[in-house]
Amino acid sequence: MKDLFDKIYKDKGPLGKWATHAEGYFVFPKLEGQISNRMKFQGKDVITWSINDYLGLANDPEIREADAQAAKLYGSAYPMGARMMSGHTSLHEQLQNELAAFVSKEAAYLLNFGYQGMVSTIDALVTKNDIIVYDVDSHACIIDGVRLHMGKRFTYKHNDVQSLEKNLERATKLADQTGGGILVISEGVFGMRGEQGRLKEIIELKKKFNFRFLVDDAHGFGTLGKTGAGAGEEQGIQDGIDVYFATFAKSMASTGAFIAADKEIIDYLKYNLRSQMFAKSLQMQLVVGALKRLDMLRTRPEMKANLWKIVDALQSGLKDRGFDIGTTQSCVTPVYLKGSIPEAMALVKDLRENYGIFCSIVVYPVIPKGLILLRMIPTATHTLEDVEITLNAFSAIRDRLHNGTYKRLSAAVSAQMGE
Repeated sequence: MKDLFDKIYKDKGPLGKWATHAEGYFVFPKLEGQISNRMKFQGKDVITWSINDYLGLANDPEIREADAQAAKLYGSAYPMGARMMSGHTSLHEQLQNELAAFVSKEAAYLLNFGYQGMVSTIDALVTKNDIIVYDVDSHACIIDGVRLHMGKRFTYKHNDVQSLEKNLERATKLADQTGGGILVISEGVFGMRGEQGRLKEIIELKKKFNFRFLVDDAHGFGTLGKTGAGAGEEQGIQDGIDVYFATFAKSMASTGAFIAADKEIIDYLKYNLRSQMFAKSLQMQLVVGALKRLDMLRTRPEMKANLWKIVDALQSGLKDRGFDIGTTQSCVTPVYLKGSIPEAMALVKDLRENYGIFCSIVVYPVIPKGLILLRMIPTATHTLEDVEITLNAFSAIRDRLHNGTYKRLSAAVSAQMGE
């Protein structure tokens, strides 16, 4: 019999094998200073494109004051216990009611964390007789939620409605045999590519198939739609989304999440969401802070306008210079380049050390081998000067990638790693 840890000693995984060269710099980096467009990395000032603070609320003076006063009044413990037992308050209810109204749903329910909440929502919505059909490029929280499902599940090609329709035909036949139902899952905005889910076309399929629709709108909430209510509002189909999910970790610059749906659905979920039934209630400091943030989303539309001014300048500037940013339809701005993992490391180090630009790097196995993805998150705190500096830096590093500079710089690392 093997030692359970044998596999750990022998294989660190596709990302873990790079830890010696990457940890502390490319992964688990330490950004310092107040959350903003400019922060410090290893003692140097950098323009930061890796913070999910879309609306610039993280260090807004009003937000900081509201958070501080809530901490002073309630501390970090109150309320103690799970919501069902001793952790329920009128402010939790108020936040839920205001969130439901904001996203045009009958009711809402708070979740402690987005990732955990999505996993638990999927688990609660289906039984072993039900079938899940979900986009193959779904976020890890959706994939992990689907893994808990003891019934059948099918993936459809990313944002491919024809593929979804074929899988709905399969799912319908199977559901007829099991006596179950069908749950379709998409994201409102796919966080890696920046594409909006084809929500309108998916809802059109309800005319042909009997299914319920769950949408993870983590990146759409606060950034899309006339009022900022998300991808459903943007596409004019919020009513067709049966269960709407969003997190506080992006536009709200906080911790927590919520689901919204018809009242009867929410009443069912709040009694069956294991991650909430058996976990401490969302602490009051975060609830009060979320109420303030939601109020600012409603009353300060200039925040979203400033965000999109930066998004449009960055994305149009990249396209004008011939960069491939895919088919993003959101604030998420991917830049696709071709190269190996060692080349990607050399490129990003050059960006950070010599150009003062900090953005996230994504490589295999998250994306196919041979591709480098530089993922950028514009915010309302960025300036047009930040954009221009970044565009010039990207043009320079692309030239060095094409002329083989990074390949030469990374040769020693490649040889050492056996690449």
